This record gives sequence, structure tokens and C-alpha cells, in this order.
Amino acid sequence: MISVVVPVHDEERSVALLYEELEAALEPGGEPWEAVFVDDGSTDGTFAALTRLHARTPNTKVVRLRRNFGKSTALAAGFAQAEGETIVTIDGDLQDDPAEIPRLLAKLDEGFDLVSGWKTRRRDPLRRRILSRIFNAVTGRVSGLRLHDMNCGLKAYRAEVVRGLALYGELHRFIPVLAHYRGFRIAELPVNHRARTHGRSRYGLERYLRGFLDLLTVTFMGRYRHRPLHLFGGLGLVLGFLGTAVLVYLTVLKATGEAIGHRPLLTLGVLLVVVGLQFFSLGLLSEMVTSHHEERAGADERERAQVEEVLG
Repeated sequence: MISVVVPVHDEERSVALLYEELEAALEPGGEPWEAVFVDDGSTDGTFAALTRLHARTPNTKVVRLRRNFGKSTALAAGFAQAEGETIVTIDGDLQDDPAEIPRLLAKLDEGFDLVSGWKTRRRDPLRRRILSRIFNAVTGRVSGLRLHDMNCGLKAYRAEVVRGLALYGELHRFIPVLAHYRGFRIAELPVNHRARTHGRSRYGLERYLRGFLDLLTVTFMGRYRHRPLHLFGGLGLVLGFLGTAVLVYLTVLKATGEAIGHRPLLTLGVLLVVVGLQFFSLGLLSEMVTSHHEERAGADERERAQVEEVLG
């Protein structure tokens, strides 16, 4: 089964049209499919429209959240209800083209675990396009996963990619990065993008700022979750080395008879050494916490999360 997860917020006029386009795109394939709409605290008639759609279409599920929690929570709720072995996500504003879904599924069958859409010709305002390019460039450089369009809502996944995936805040933007750090194979495919016909965009500069902070969280958890001493200990050694070098230099000056008590460099040297020791101590404490967590998780659970296939 193919499960199409659609987070919606104040998209009353779009949901029925989107279902019709999903039906036109997926029915010719002959595989069973379902649409999982997640109403993320809409204040218009979206839920009423979804209720009518559910009444006349047996393959539609509707999940209603208590209030507007954000796209990450909406996607997590949709993933929890999806029954398909393949999961597709698409935004509910009709800008993503459902006709592209068969192409994403075909790419998935080539051996990939996640296929992300790439809006090569975005039908968005210039300011948003510029911010998006900067965001994607920074995300690719920091995370190590180079995609042209990290935040495209049109994606296809194997179900195991999203099972157990903890999504909150703005982490929905970084699902490909989270999957990449877990060892899944990622691909990107150019897709058609359409101009908005209903509603308005809710993306502003503040979301990109929050997204950058979440990027730091994702990168840290992905790269250093199981080896925090490599990060904190490395920073501590660098700062400690710089501080020691400064103090050695001042010691040489002191030995030649020059006064160093009034030099700001002395304060800087001591500060670098103290902060370096603090970072190193933080790394050791983090290693202890990580080791305790790994022991409680158990080797069998870690192997199930890391092993893809066993023959024999």
C-alpha cells in the first residue's frame, strides 16, 4: 500500500481538489493507496471539508490535532496513522504536483530509501527563493548532505525511514539529513512546482532563523551523539592549547624582566585554559551519559536499527 500523508492548515478550498489529483495520479498504477490528511489546528472550514471527503472516499483518513502544533507534529501524527510500506508526503496548498508521485516511486524502486523533490522552477516570491537557496546551501555545507531543495514537501519514503523518527520544532525540514545520518540512501528528483491559488504562505524570515538553530541540533545529534567527546574534547584541546601558548609567551616575557600583570593577554590566556578545561570536562560527562544510555538500550536494539539485510 502507498500512504500519502498531507498536513493541512486552513486549506478548506484545496483538500477536495488535492484528493482528485492524487486519485488521478495513483489509480493508474493499480496499487492500493490511502490519503492521510492531518488537520493542524485549522480555524476555517478545513475539518468540515475533510469530514465530507472522508464520508465519500473509503481510502481517506483524517487526523485532527487539538491546535496548531506545526508541520513537524502534523507529519509525525500522519506517519503514525499511515499503513503503507511506501509513504509519500505532499503539501496541501496544491503547489506540489501529485502527477509527479509516480516518478518519485519509480526512483524509489531503483534502490533508494528516500527520494526528495527538487523544485527547479519555484513559483514563489523572489525573497523566499533567495532565502531558500541560502538555507539549502548552509544546510548542505553543515550537514554533509548536498540537496538542491531540502525543504520540498513532496517526498517519497520507505516506511522504515520514518518509523520511530522523532519530529518536533522545525525538524521536518531536515528529514533527509536525519535519514542520511541513520544510513539510508537519499536521492533527489526535479519536480514541477505550481503557483499558489488558495490561501497564503506562512513562511517568514523567523522560520529560517529557527530552522538554522534546528540544523545545529540535527547536526550535533547526527554526528556526535555517540561520540560527544570528539566535539567538546576537541574544542577544549584547541582552546587549552591556545591559552597555554599565550601563557608560555607571557612567561618568557616575565623571565626577561618585563612586567605582564597589566597585560590583557594574561587574562585571555587564563580564560582560554579554564574554558578549555570546562569543554573537555563537559565532553567526558557527555560520554558517561551516552555510555549509560547505550548500555540500557542494549546491543540487540542497536543492531536492529543499523542492519539493513541478513542473508542465510
